[in-house]
Amino acid sequence: MIFRTTPLDGALVLEPERLGDERGWFARTFDAAAFADRGMPDGVVQANASFNARAGTLRGMHFQREPHGEPKVVRVTRGAVFDVAVDLRTRGWHGVELTADNGLAFLIPAGMAHGFVTLADDTEVLYLMGHEYVAEAASGVRWDDPAFGIEWPCAPAVISERDASWPLL
Repeated sequence: MIFRTTPLDGALVLEPERLGDERGWFARTFDAAAFADRGMPDGVVQANASFNARAGTLRGMHFQREPHGEPKVVRVTRGAVFDVAVDLRTRGWHGVELTADNGLAFLIPAGMAHGFVTLADDTEVLYLMGHEYVAEAASGVRWDDPAFGIEWPCAPAVISERDASWPLL
């Protein structure tokens, strides 16, 4: 697995090293020691998945308030997303296209907001979480907050009322 840095401190793009032959390919997508060295100190405590029926579905920008910050690794198992992390301290953001074909994943440390917009119908996203979900610590910021200036590839066609009403930073 290749860990590529991003402009956000601690946020990494993970590229699988696919070993291929006539059967297809094999790649390691999780290594507890390597992930612990890069911001998943408690390991994976939950795995979550979301299914998104329509292209243009936006989920985010979510985070958990401390002391329940949740590092996560996000990977697409079907379809495609434009995945975004926002460093709430610096207001910087970084986005990466995650697809089932490219196999990339995004490691997002605790303290950053996370969201994505789907680029294809029938997109499925897998999340490996470094902290359990704590409902009373769940929070978010607006996906279109001018303080961040995220350059989304498309406007959302589907967004929940909750995600549309997060406050501006």
